[in-house]
Amino acid sequence: MSFSEYRRRRRSGRSPEPRGQQRRRRRGKSGPQFVIQHHAARNDHYDFRLEIDGVLVSWAIPKGPSVNPQDRRMARRTEDHPLECGKFEGVIPDGEDGAGRVIVWDHGTYDNRTEHEMTTCLERGHLSFRLDGEKLRGGYALTRIREGDDETWLLMKRRDDDADTQRNPVRNEPASALSGRRLDELS
Repeated sequence: MSFSEYRRRRRSGRSPEPRGQQRRRRRGKSGPQFVIQHHAARNDHYDFRLEIDGVLVSWAIPKGPSVNPQDRRMARRTEDHPLECGKFEGVIPDGEDGAGRVIVWDHGTYDNRTEHEMTTCLERGHLSFRLDGEKLRGGYALTRIREGDDETWLLMKRRDDDADTQRNPVRNEPASALSGRRLDELS
């Protein structure tokens, strides 16, 4: 799932996605970023990304995130992406890895809610964090349930003041948090 895998899959140079590089976090920044991109590729899904050690560590979530603590969302680990991908919206051309339309569905910062570094949490298979985004806020956890080539995790909303069993932002808030466009408005 390394960053080098991201670069290897995009060698042709035809994709408008940023090539990027692994970076150190700059001092004075408000906190590490998270981004959720709605991606209409071969399978429609949401790419959930957390900034950890200079890259966006990534998971594909077929049903998208939920604000209901009763929901468990399957999240498949994918390759790390450069930080610049956090602002990417557009169309990845046919023949390229991830071909399809992409918008930034939500973005913001997050706080680690454990006493361990996020890298350690990732290795151990459990991350606990608080999102401060435009659509998603509050506590969440990612827990690895299967290792190997098909590394699978569960994304769960914590029971807190931001939990809501009635709200469905994936269905009711489809527009980009950056541009206000919807997937079907991209050409």
